[in-house]
Amino acid sequence: MSCPRQFLSKRASMRYRQGPVRSNPPSPRLPPKRVPMKKLATPIIAALLLATPAHAIVGGGTPQVDGVARAVVTIVGSRGNFCTGSLIAPKLVLTVAHCVQPGADYKIVDRGTDGQPQLLNVRTVAIHPNFNMQAMQAHRATADVALLQLEIPLKGKSAVPVGMPNIPIQVGSRFVIAGIGVTVRGDGKSGGATRVAGLVATGQPGTLQIRLVDPVTNGVRDGIGACTGDSGGPVFEDKPNGAVLVGLISWSTGANGAAGCGGLTGVTPLTLYRDWILQTARSWGAAL
Repeated sequence: MSCPRQFLSKRASMRYRQGPVRSNPPSPRLPPKRVPMKKLATPIIAALLLATPAHAIVGGGTPQVDGVARAVVTIVGSRGNFCTGSLIAPKLVLTVAHCVQPGADYKIVDRGTDGQPQLLNVRTVAIHPNFNMQAMQAHRATADVALLQLEIPLKGKSAVPVGMPNIPIQVGSRFVIAGIGVTVRGDGKSGGATRVAGLVATGQPGTLQIRLVDPVTNGVRDGIGACTGDSGGPVFEDKPNGAVLVGLISWSTGANGAAGCGGLTGVTPLTLYRDWILQTARSWGAAL
């Protein structure tokens, strides 16, 4: 798929950082701006953004407007892919590393006060230096974490606190996932709206990886779970002061580990990566 002109023209302004990051002043020739949806040329992305609110997480429910949905954003790439992210500061979006690999440009979808979708420019992408794509694709634990710095603050959203899951994580521990992905695998039109689902930990959860399942189906038949486009979505755990983002959706399977959705939901817990997130944010002049 060829890159649309709007993405190609901005490629030089997007910076990638892997490992230590440093803040860079914006170019005076490229002032922060929003790119109107009508200028977007990629048909897949246009169809996603213009679709009426539909489903996302397989079998999930629609969250309250003033709840976790206010932190969830859509990330679109110049190659036609889309993922989920979470606003953790006015200009910072947390997502997974495999969604924002070099070689493409990425933008954040926002709906203005008129309800029309617009695109916000991403200034810098920081990928955790220990991320391994092959490990993620094999559903093994890896540092599937990335942080995006926006050119302008994202208004109309509420940032969520970043924490760590309660240790030790027990089988049956409850989590809530959120995402904008599809409910029908391969059908991009079935995604685009935020949905949530309550899942429980299974297997041998730890500090490197958590596997979640529908508490009713236990992953042996189709149930609730993440699907295409939910990657990077937040995983929440209840704390004394409310829900806290403690992990990110990394991958999913169908029932009994088959290809598809509604079986296992693989999560990268932030236990080992919260310090990197905070350090990266500070290097950009942002406090969490």
